Amino acid sequence: MLKLRMRTKFLLSMLLISAGLTSTSLLLVRDSVQKQIRQEIFADLRNSVSTFQNFQRERELTLTHSAELLADLPNLRALMTTQHEATIQDASSGLWRLAGSDLFMLADRTGRVVALHTASPGLTREMAQQSLAGTLNDESSGHWWFGGQHLYEVFLRPIYFGPADENHLRGFLVIGYEIDDRLTSQVGRIAASQVAFYYGDTVVKTTLTPVQESELARQRVLQLPSGVAGPQEIQLGEERFLITSLELAGTKDASVRLIVLKSYDQATAFLDSLNRLLLALGLAAVLGGSALVFFISHTFTRPLGNLVEGVRALERGDFSYTLDAHGGDEVAEVTRAFNRMRDSLRKTQQELLEAERLATIGRMASSISHDLRHSLAAIVANAEFLCESRLSSDQREELYQEVRVAVNQMTDLIDSLLEFSRTRESLRPTYGDVKDSVERVAAAIHSHPEFHPVRITFGQEGNSSGWFDSKKLERALYNLLLNSCEAVVPEAGRIHVGLNEVRGGVEIRVSDNGRGIPEIIRGQLFEPFISHGKENGTGLGLTVVQKIVQDHGGDVIVERTSAEGTVFRLLIPLASPSEAGQEGKPRTPMARTERSQAE
Repeated sequence: MLKLRMRTKFLLSMLLISAGLTSTSLLLVRDSVQKQIRQEIFADLRNSVSTFQNFQRERELTLTHSAELLADLPNLRALMTTQHEATIQDASSGLWRLAGSDLFMLADRTGRVVALHTASPGLTREMAQQSLAGTLNDESSGHWWFGGQHLYEVFLRPIYFGPADENHLRGFLVIGYEIDDRLTSQVGRIAASQVAFYYGDTVVKTTLTPVQESELARQRVLQLPSGVAGPQEIQLGEERFLITSLELAGTKDASVRLIVLKSYDQATAFLDSLNRLLLALGLAAVLGGSALVFFISHTFTRPLGNLVEGVRALERGDFSYTLDAHGGDEVAEVTRAFNRMRDSLRKTQQELLEAERLATIGRMASSISHDLRHSLAAIVANAEFLCESRLSSDQREELYQEVRVAVNQMTDLIDSLLEFSRTRESLRPTYGDVKDSVERVAAAIHSHPEFHPVRITFGQEGNSSGWFDSKKLERALYNLLLNSCEAVVPEAGRIHVGLNEVRGGVEIRVSDNGRGIPEIIRGQLFEPFISHGKENGTGLGLTVVQKIVQDHGGDVIVERTSAEGTVFRLLIPLASPSEAGQEGKPRTPMARTERSQAE
């Protein structure tokens, strides 16, 4: 009889128990992972279909709006009044390129096709005429046409001459977008799955391989229940998929459906390698775990823990965290190197901050000295001219006005600089209407003779009353409107100030049809002393605007800028710490008004 030592028995017992527990754990893990993977695929299918539905809704809204805008174009209305088929066919090609659609069709008031353009050949005029006849009786916003092996999602809109309520129907506009490889690939990326579009029993487009697409065409997948419930398994070649279907539209001839497929084999391919890896790790853990315990000690892990805390402190910006490096091992050497690196970073940071401060002071001094020197030179020169005794009263008045302009420029520069030294507590909010401030600023702008031709219009929606510092807000609006007036051509200049009530405040949009903000300064538009193309500009106007708006707790951004114009958006909270005592003050909603002020 074989006699075993106690240590050997203990080792064998530990190995057998560990092997049994590991095997049982692996079987449970495999079964649990398989179930979990299947549930995750089911959930992914539901999410994919839901994501596509959201995408499709947004896409249909966008394309419907595009069709409405296109049907309302004056040149399209005028074209349909000719009632000449050849003229409409030729002239509508430009409108088709403007629409950017794959299908563009025009029909007269009786429903007869008078113009047809398609990006891909196959859909004939007869097919389009037949599809249009079935669409005219359908009141839904989106329709599906199939012809010449092409599937289109189409949008039909009536074309009226004059207002739509007068019902002077001239014809119909149909624009369509083909379900092609590009759109199918985009839908597949959005759904994060393989997809296939069906029209009746015909597979139109898929993201599958040609072999899998041929196999899919032979299977009866259309008998799946529509919707996201109860996905089923299907075999396509060498690969298994879980699929579900979604009905996009049901037509008189056939239905349009989307099939979403998730590969089951790809999701479970890692299980075998995972089982082998877990088995190897289990055996290694049994054999090496006991040995490793003897080599891991608190004296080894404590220095590493201290080093990690030091790294975290440095990440928070704490350069004073104490790290003690004892001994001569690698951990102690790394700790000392970390201390040296931290000291170097702290010194570099201080040098960078000092250099930035000096650079900022230098830029400020250079800009201020230049602007003050320019104004002082004008004052001195005109003062010398005023000493001449032979000047007429008109000449003296002109020189006096030039001196006054230079003094005002210096005062404005000093006021702008003083604005940066004031804190938010310097605000003096009073209860008022932002609309009144806008009107006062517009009147001040129009007092400049060179801005008389510029037309300034107002629009208001909702209430704009509340607590704010009217003088400072008017200063900010003055700077914005002044910039807009300088950016537009005076004779054709158009500036619009829109007020919209938002929750807790008012939204102000200042838009113009000027030349736009130069590309070179767009990234640093609100920084001090940034100016471009202005002979006497200080570069503080927009910086003061941002400071005043932020002091009110709001924000200002450039919403849009191009060669066609610029739009600034300001969000001003109309509240103050004392508003609690003013809650009883009525806030009457104001109907949208639109009025123009020009001189």
